[in-house]
Amino acid sequence: MSTTLNNSRDERVPVRGLEGVIAADTSVSYVDGIHGRLLYQGYDIHDLAEHTSFSEVVFLLWRGRLPTRAERDVFSAELVAEMRLPSQVVEMLKLTPPNSHPMAVLRTAVSMLANFDPDVENMSPEANWRKAKRLLAQVSTIIADLHRIRHGQPLLSPDPNFGLSANFLYMLRGTPPTPLEAEAMRVLMVLHADHELNASTFAARVIASTLSDMHSALAGALGALKGPLHGGANQRVMEMVLDIGNVEMVQSYIAGMLENKKRIMGFGHRVYRTEDPRSPHLKKFSELLCKSTGQEHLYEISRRIEQAVMEAKGIYPNVDFYSATVQHALGIPPEYFTAVFAASRTAGWIAHIMEQYADNRLIRPTSRYTGDMGLPFVPIDRRG
Repeated sequence: MSTTLNNSRDERVPVRGLEGVIAADTSVSYVDGIHGRLLYQGYDIHDLAEHTSFSEVVFLLWRGRLPTRAERDVFSAELVAEMRLPSQVVEMLKLTPPNSHPMAVLRTAVSMLANFDPDVENMSPEANWRKAKRLLAQVSTIIADLHRIRHGQPLLSPDPNFGLSANFLYMLRGTPPTPLEAEAMRVLMVLHADHELNASTFAARVIASTLSDMHSALAGALGALKGPLHGGANQRVMEMVLDIGNVEMVQSYIAGMLENKKRIMGFGHRVYRTEDPRSPHLKKFSELLCKSTGQEHLYEISRRIEQAVMEAKGIYPNVDFYSATVQHALGIPPEYFTAVFAASRTAGWIAHIMEQYADNRLIRPTSRYTGDMGLPFVPIDRRG
């Protein structure tokens, strides 16, 4: 039986990268790319970076309002109390190959956590709130424990005197952060907490729209963030800075990259057409931390790179650029930079996952077909 098909081409026009396509309503965050503004639940990122703890920002993203002092204190303590990992997940971390990327390990560990979460299949708002706190806290511990396991160091329990961001740094390095380090870590995590419908957040919402569990949605987001065009850029920035090594080499190094049409990581943004509002905060801490650790040359190299790229291309640095030297000066190895990004962005991912659950419709876009149509079928015994 044969069927006559219309051989005309599909004339619909796809939007490559979905740029400019509005795919969801959200109150979680707003990016104004024209004026260089970022809002979390209506609050300007500059105010939040200057005045709030990371736990306050998480509460804001999840609840839609800033907490009272009492609510903040209780919530912060609850997050720290949830930082313990199941022993089976710790054993899994020990079994991972030493050359596997921390983001690959983190993605797998988050998926494994689902097997030990008593609320994993409970989709009620109350259960999602409990899972959200556990997941946010446990992501930080996975990263810290992995680092210490790979260096043969004992695993640490969180210090109840620290909040989540300071505990993250303490449990990873094994030494309490100085006031400057704790402040830098707080700001770093506040600035990375959310950024509207980026690739990883969209991935999380697509998975959540199928009513899959929160762990699955988070694992998908982590897979998207791992890519060098998204969260992986900060590691490449630090590798570039260390490769340059000397302030006097910046101009020729950047000129060579531009001449060979190589992408300079840490510059440009799909949304911002002016300065990324997060960048000045990180630049400030890059200078302070590099100076306090005797690594002023790394900040100066970064500053000169910024200047050279601006003069040559008129492109501003994005959040990845100065976050690289901030994390390096905090004693975080470059291969963990993207995982640190994830530890913060988990707050935003969860906010979007819960928002998707609350007003869900399965996300199912369409595509333009570019293949052949109406080809005559040839039985296998006549195909040669």
